[in-house]
Amino acid sequence: MPEIAPSILAADFANLQRDIEMLNKSEAAWIHVDIMDGMFVPNISFGLPVCSAANQHARKPLDVHLMIEQPDRYLAAFVKAGAALITVHYEACLHLHSTIQRIKELGVKAGVALNPHTPVELLKDILADLDLVLVMSVNPGFGGQKFIENTYKKVLRLDGMRKAQGLNFMIEVDGGVNLANTPKLVEAGVDLLVAGSSVFSSADPLATIRQLRQAAQV
Repeated sequence: MPEIAPSILAADFANLQRDIEMLNKSEAAWIHVDIMDGMFVPNISFGLPVCSAANQHARKPLDVHLMIEQPDRYLAAFVKAGAALITVHYEACLHLHSTIQRIKELGVKAGVALNPHTPVELLKDILADLDLVLVMSVNPGFGGQKFIENTYKKVLRLDGMRKAQGLNFMIEVDGGVNLANTPKLVEAGVDLLVAGSSVFSSADPLATIRQLRQAAQV
C-alpha cells in the first residue's frame, strides 16, 4: 500500500513541535527530513540539532534525505539523531557501495536519491543492496517547485528493473507531489510519496494527508 511521508522542510520552524505532533496524529507513515548543506544544493535547511529535536517528538520513523557533500562524514551522527532511513545522493558519493554498506552497518535502512537529470539505469549494479530509491521530481534545494513530468517515465523504468531483478526496494518520489499527480505516480510504481508544500500550506493538513493517501489507493 503506497504511503505518505510529509516533509518538515515545509513546516513552521517556529512551531516545529506542534507540526510534528500533528503528523503523529495523521495517516502519514514516515516523516521526511531534508538536510541541505548549501554546497551540494544551493540552499541550507537544517542539520543535526533540528533532526534530533524532531526525533524527540516524532512517533513516526524519520526518513532522512541527505542533500549534502561527503555524506559519509555524518552518517553515524544522523543515526544517533534518530534517522530510521538514510538516503544519500548518487551524485554526491564517490564510493556509493561503501556508503550504503556503512549505513546498513549502523542499523538503519539505506536509500539512494537521483537528481532529475540522472538516469535510473546507473543504479542497476547496486539495486540489490538498497531499501529505497528516491526519484527527485524537482531539482533539489527548494520546496514548492513544479513537478517534472519525465518523473513518470523514470519511475516506470525503475519499477521494471525492480521486477526484472526480483527485488523489493521502495520507490519514493519527492517534489511537487499533490492530489492531481499522486494516482499516476502510484500507477507507475511509487510506494512512498513525499509531500511538503501541498500538506503544510493547506488549510487542513490532516485532511490533506488523508486525501493523498486515498488518492494513492488506485
